[in-house]
Amino acid sequence: MNQTSALAAPSVLQQLNFSNQRLDKLLHDLRNAHQAEEEIRAIARQVMQAVDSNPDVALASILLCQIAGSYAVRHCIETAIVTIIAARGLQLDQAHTVTLAAAALTMNVGMLRHNESFQHKSSMLSREEMAIVRRHPEESVNLLKHAGIEDDEWISCVQLHHENDDGSGYPAGVASPEVTRNAKLLSLADRYCAQVSARNYRRSIVPDQALRNLQEDRQAPVDASLLQQFRHELGDYPPGTLVRLHNGELGVVSSRADAAGSQQIYSLRADDGSALTPPAPRTSNAPEYAISATLNEDEAGLRFSMKQIWGAAASL
Repeated sequence: MNQTSALAAPSVLQQLNFSNQRLDKLLHDLRNAHQAEEEIRAIARQVMQAVDSNPDVALASILLCQIAGSYAVRHCIETAIVTIIAARGLQLDQAHTVTLAAAALTMNVGMLRHNESFQHKSSMLSREEMAIVRRHPEESVNLLKHAGIEDDEWISCVQLHHENDDGSGYPAGVASPEVTRNAKLLSLADRYCAQVSARNYRRSIVPDQALRNLQEDRQAPVDASLLQQFRHELGDYPPGTLVRLHNGELGVVSSRADAAGSQQIYSLRADDGSALTPPAPRTSNAPEYAISATLNEDEAGLRFSMKQIWGAAASL
């Protein structure tokens, strides 16, 4: 690749935001589509390309809310990002990973038109609204089949992504072993992303707490071995996590852990509250720079652009 084409290549964030725009248009018109499979797979491959080019930036985009648009569609892109990273760790081949990513992108299309009103509610969902939620895997499958999707694994993942091994899930109460590993992986990514993203009615849940919530959830128990693999790939403090260090500095994690368990962190504020300009690189294996606490966006109160931390890959 020559210098001119390299400079013209879109950044990770630009690719993800373009994917989001394409997906938004497609999902809202899926009822009128009959041959949508290739377009959805193309979007899935575009998200995969962004993730593979820089997984740290892709993960950070979730925690730092860098994908524009409605929560309903953005959540599907974010779930696809996490699903792809977990699939890479499980050494799934390219074709299976594309199918999993496509399932993540389309898992909620059956309740898309209700999603925004649900997000703005300050009260519990009504009985009728809960019924819509519990039907949405089946509604999504029906829409996908109408749009020409015939891939059994794709359809299965969407159908089963809210089912649990013990039969306590929905819509059909299917139990293990009928709940496939891929469906459980999609479910983990879906639930994790839902927790770590801020909503209109609540702040985000910090990533290490989100993992503990999944592990300790008795109403919707998860596959322990799959969760362990999932945690290994993402880490307790994935890129984009806002943290306080032992020396009192506040900053953002910029990389997943290396083989020694060390992570790169950029400090943005000193212990006296003064800004660190430019952000100061730290390594978590140094005692004074070890992470002492994770912070949500309001607790940290940090304002910065991702480009300051990750450079051109995080240009908008």
